[in-house]
Amino acid sequence: MAVEYRIDDLAHHSGATARTIRAYQDRGLLPRPERRGRANVYGEAHLARLHRIAGLLDRGYTLASIKELLDAWDAGRDLGGVLGLVAEVDGPWTDEQAERISRTALDERFGGAEDDDAVTEAVRLGVLVPVPDTPDEFLVPSPRELAVAAELHLAGVPLPAISGHLRELRVHVEHIAARFLNFTTEHVFHQFLDHPPTDEEAAEAAALVRRLRPLAQQTVDAELARAMRSLATSYLRRRLGEHGEPEPFAEPAGVTATFAGPAGGLATCPEPAGGPTAEPAGGPAVEATWDPATPAIPATCAEPPVVSAASPLPAPTHPHTCQSLQLPAHTLEAVRALVGKEHVTAFVAAAAEREVQARVMDGLLPRD
Repeated sequence: MAVEYRIDDLAHHSGATARTIRAYQDRGLLPRPERRGRANVYGEAHLARLHRIAGLLDRGYTLASIKELLDAWDAGRDLGGVLGLVAEVDGPWTDEQAERISRTALDERFGGAEDDDAVTEAVRLGVLVPVPDTPDEFLVPSPRELAVAAELHLAGVPLPAISGHLRELRVHVEHIAARFLNFTTEHVFHQFLDHPPTDEEAAEAAALVRRLRPLAQQTVDAELARAMRSLATSYLRRRLGEHGEPEPFAEPAGVTATFAGPAGGLATCPEPAGGPTAEPAGGPAVEATWDPATPAIPATCAEPPVVSAASPLPAPTHPHTCQSLQLPAHTLEAVRALVGKEHVTAFVAAAAEREVQARVMDGLLPRD
């Protein structure tokens, strides 16, 4: 005998609310129920459809895209190729295997002392995942990431600094991932995504995903190795000096922030003609020099410009000249206290670039 549901029963078994079920009906995602007297009766097909919708939503599909797929399904088209593409994209992007670790073993790896705050932070970051019904055991999605944290801690880096570094790193990595996705979509996958793909097109796209999957990580690995070698060598030379004598990193009086020039070095500028400018509101000002040929634009005392797709950043009129801007001294002092004086330049440049990129991305988003 076929199973029948009232709307509340269907909501209970599907995980959707009764309101959501009615909304799906209104949008044509879910067939209308059978009317019996004053009651609406749903069947197994409705439950299966709701599970299918939930699965596609979890994979990032919009309701409009889901409707196109379901309409194709209802018209008799096989969605095996499309679902295969979804499975390919949704699959693991690493060859790492998750591991389990007990709380005792975890404490031992980090020096033997219990630190509940550090464990809570690791869970919040997803480095550790509690195992249900086993309070003293965790799943480690990335054993390599945990091993890096353990090595850094044993080398003397405090756990709060490690977690803070990971949060900052994820912002940059997610930006790189978004850029790679946009790049490959524009040049490779756009031909499959501007319409519901056929089985053949979906299979071709899935094969391309398999081929391109490792490229992002390989590119980042190569560029990180290049940058680390270049910057570490430069940093060591600056610290040791030309004759082997220690040369501590020093910022001039009044803290000057310098930003990377077009060749990757530091661009420094002389004081602008006419001497220093008047002290801005909010505290004494310091000079911040930057090269307009780079995307890193330092924060200023004034409100930063709004950037959108309709108003892109203007090209520099003098790409190899420098401009001098004012930054409040207390701002750079706060940054120095947060990241150390040797990282002030990199932090301010990264924060400014992230703000600019965020405003560009905001401008690209569709408006309601």
